[in-house]
Amino acid sequence: MNPTPDALMQDTPAMLLAAGRGERMRPLTDLHPKPLLAVQGRPLLQWQLQALARDGCRQVVINTAWLGQQIQDHFGAQFATEHGSLALSYSDEAADFGGALETAGGIARALPHLGEVFWLAAGDVFAPDFVFDPQALARFRAGTALAHLWLVPNPAHNPRGDFGLSPEGLALNLGADQPGPRHTYSTIGLYRAELFTAPWCDIAAGNPQGQAAALAPLLRRAMDAGRVTASLYTGRWTDVGTPERLAQLNKPLNEPQNAA
Repeated sequence: MNPTPDALMQDTPAMLLAAGRGERMRPLTDLHPKPLLAVQGRPLLQWQLQALARDGCRQVVINTAWLGQQIQDHFGAQFATEHGSLALSYSDEAADFGGALETAGGIARALPHLGEVFWLAAGDVFAPDFVFDPQALARFRAGTALAHLWLVPNPAHNPRGDFGLSPEGLALNLGADQPGPRHTYSTIGLYRAELFTAPWCDIAAGNPQGQAAALAPLLRRAMDAGRVTASLYTGRWTDVGTPERLAQLNKPLNEPQNAA
């Protein structure tokens, strides 16, 4: 008997990206890592953890670098909610290599703890309405895509967007001279470990040398091969990348909220 979507969700880990320095958030990030900055009374990272627990995930790997010990001290090894608890583990890139490994490098380093398929989300994005959908996970596991990305309408700070989206649901690596609308990658997705192996990625298994590498080039290679799918997400979403965006999110509810 095939496992149910809910059972698949319990068996599929998530990785939350929390290693960045947060240069644009300075001076707020001089003494605190960006994922611990509060949005509406909760650390940014906590919003993602609560959503994952609510939707049935039970295992989360968090990569850290800048002031990462604060994140470990704050959340510990278990995150308990009314929906169940998450087992938390950490990939400490600062302790291992002296600093962050960028997104693909950090994922490759954590890969031995993630398994064949995993959720990925940034710890500095506020998306309180997003659902880590067990049905979407089941469809992804049953298919052959190397990644499934959730795209969002372009915010003011990224007006050109990142990737296209075909009518068939494929993410498109559109060149600068190619027509067609582009959307912004929300930093939320489903991934196969295969994407972080040859021919898509040249980092050795487990990234023992601490090679820093960006994620977008891997995704673009896979898109060119028709191996990345995508959906458009239109719920609330903010890349909390500047003090101004953080302040906007923390305005009282009776004050107007500008678009991120």
